[in-house]
Amino acid sequence: MKSKNIVILGSTGSIGEQALEVICEHPSQFNVLALSCNSSWQKLAEQANKYKPEYILLGDEQYSDLLRDKLDDNNIEILVGNEDLLQLTKLDKADIILNSLVGYAGFEPTVEALKAGKKVALANKESLVVGGGLINRLIQENGNNLIPVDSEHSAMLQCLVGEPIEKIEKLIITASGGPFRTWTKKQMQDITVSDALNHPNWSMGSKITIDSATMMNKGLEIIEAHWMFNMPLSKIEAVVHPQSIIHSVVTFTDGSSKAQLGPPTMKVPILYALTYPDRLELEAPELDWRKAFDLTFEPVDYNRFPCLKLAIEAAKEGGLAPAILNAANEVAVQRFLNEEITYIDIPKVIDHCLESLNNSGTITLESLKNIDQQARDLALTF
Repeated sequence: MKSKNIVILGSTGSIGEQALEVICEHPSQFNVLALSCNSSWQKLAEQANKYKPEYILLGDEQYSDLLRDKLDDNNIEILVGNEDLLQLTKLDKADIILNSLVGYAGFEPTVEALKAGKKVALANKESLVVGGGLINRLIQENGNNLIPVDSEHSAMLQCLVGEPIEKIEKLIITASGGPFRTWTKKQMQDITVSDALNHPNWSMGSKITIDSATMMNKGLEIIEAHWMFNMPLSKIEAVVHPQSIIHSVVTFTDGSSKAQLGPPTMKVPILYALTYPDRLELEAPELDWRKAFDLTFEPVDYNRFPCLKLAIEAAKEGGLAPAILNAANEVAVQRFLNEEITYIDIPKVIDHCLESLNNSGTITLESLKNIDQQARDLALTF
C-alpha cells in the first residue's frame, strides 16, 4: 500500500505535534511532505531534521535565515508567508492536508485545499464558523473531502457511520465546563490569565484553552457541527460532562443514542481523520471497564457563560454574524491574555461588535475578509 503524503499546517502547535507522534507510530502508512508554523522556527527546524519533509513554511519571514542555519538537510525547500502557505494546500503530491492552524488564519487554506480536491483533516473549527456556507458549496462542487479532527465532531462521525442522516434526532456536544464550572459570577470577576489557562482535563494551546474557559469553544463547535453534518441548529445542543470521557452523543428518531467514549486524548481523532473510514492501532490510554468511575452531566449555565449564548445567537442570525463573532472573540481572547481586559470583558467586546457591525451581505471570500478586519479593528478599540 502506498503511504499517504501529509501536509501539516501548524505543525508546532499541540495538534501538529501530536499528529507527528501518531505518524511516527505508522511510518509505512504516512509520509510527512510539508510542515508549517508561524514563528516557532526552532521547533520547526527540529521537526524538519527529524521527519525530513520536502517543504517547510515559516509565516514570519524575519526568522528564515535562522531556520535555514539550523537545518541538517539543505535539500528541504523553505517557503515563507501566506501566499506560499496556500500553495502548500495544493501540492500535487499531497494526499491529506491536516489544518491545525489557530483561528481565522486557517479559513483560506481550508478553502484552497478543498478547491484543489484535497482531503482536509480539519482541526480548525473557525473555517466552518466563518464560512460554512462557502465551504459547503465547495464540497458540493468537489466532493466531500472534509473530515473533522475536533474530538467532539470526530465522535459524532464515528457514531454516524452506517446511519441515515434523516434518522438523527439530536447531536449532543459534551463540554468539560472548563476550570470555572463551579465558580459563581462574583468569583468570575477576579479570574486571572493563569486561572483561565489551567484546564482540568485537556492540554491545549492558549487560545482554545481560553475558549474552553469561556465556553465559547462549545458555541464554535455547535456552528461547526451545523455545517459539518448539515444539521439544523435546533437539533444541536451542548451539555456539561466534567469527566470528558463521552465526547459526543447522537440521539436517533427511535429514541436510542450512540456515544463515543475514551480518555481525553487528541491522538484518537487525529488518527481517525487520517485513516477514515479505516482504523489503525494506536498507543493511547484506554478506559478500564473493570474499575468503577462516574459519568455525570449538567445543563449549561448560559448566565455564567454568555459567550456560548452569543455564538448560538450569531449562528441563528446567519450571514456575516458568525465571522464577526469569531474575529471579535480572537481579539478579545488575545487582549485578555495580554491582560488588557478582564475575563468578564471578553463577552462584552464580542457583543459590542455583533451589535455594531452590519452582518448582512453575500458570503464570499472577499466579504468575509472585509468583515473580519472590521470586527478586529472594533474589538481592539472597545
